[in-house]
Amino acid sequence: MVHFEPKNDAAERADAGLAPVTYLPGAAPGMKRRSPLQTGPTEPVAEAETDAEAGAETDADALDQRERAEKVLLHRLRGRSLSIVEALLVLNGTGVDSGEASEIIEKFIQLQYLDEAKLADQIIHSHNVRKGLGRTAVEAEMRRRKLDPGVMMDKLEELPDDEAERAIDLATKRIGQMERFDDQTIDRRLTGFLMRKGYGSAAVRVAVKAAMDSRGGGDGSRVRFR
Repeated sequence: MVHFEPKNDAAERADAGLAPVTYLPGAAPGMKRRSPLQTGPTEPVAEAETDAEAGAETDADALDQRERAEKVLLHRLRGRSLSIVEALLVLNGTGVDSGEASEIIEKFIQLQYLDEAKLADQIIHSHNVRKGLGRTAVEAEMRRRKLDPGVMMDKLEELPDDEAERAIDLATKRIGQMERFDDQTIDRRLTGFLMRKGYGSAAVRVAVKAAMDSRGGGDGSRVRFR
């Protein structure tokens, strides 16, 4: 009679072609088994992939932020011209860092979207030519818009040397509205009017005297009553 001895578990796995399961000390269930030839610490593959994905997302976010900043600045420039300082203030409000903002400014200058010389010409036309304001008022507006001092001085030197003539013309027109006042009041009001227009004190004195003389009141002797 033949007796068959039961095989143990290891033998059965060997017959099935399966290697015995070996657990390393400290190994967590589910951790990938490395080759005996592999050296160094084992790093989960998923963690490395996550880091790469996070870096790509950060780069994409930075690019999106820069694009949004450029669009905001372009929108503002469609409304009116801006100085370099004004453009930087707009970009600072978008949250881009200073390096990105400087690069955008350089790009816009090269594209001639930002042109301080052109902006200075616009200020001269609107304030000096159209509104009849004097050099002081033009300079004050350029400073308020924070133009580059070099550009500002160059453009102010290009202004025609006719401030006195402009002041006389304004004073002569204005004095026609002051017939009801005495000469002292006219002098005071004309002086204040021209000073507010940005004319220098020398041009104002000449203009007020010329306007008074044009109506026969230059000697200040005539008194008018309200």
